[in-house]
Amino acid sequence: MAQDAQPETLLKLPKVLQRLPVSKSAFYEGIRDGKYPKPVKLGPRAVAWKESDISALIASLSKA
Repeated sequence: MAQDAQPETLLKLPKVLQRLPVSKSAFYEGIRDGKYPKPVKLGPRAVAWKESDISALIASLSKA
């Protein structure tokens, strides 16, 4: 019997920006430059980021 996988937690932009010390415009610029992870599209006008991607980003920034 297969184990039930835990669903990925998704974070909306305000929660992401609480965790990262950057402005909204700097965050979107970082996405465009490939510095920050791309969002997951939830609908026509809604996006979110995987919590695991944001946690990995924070870990990589703290090592630098």
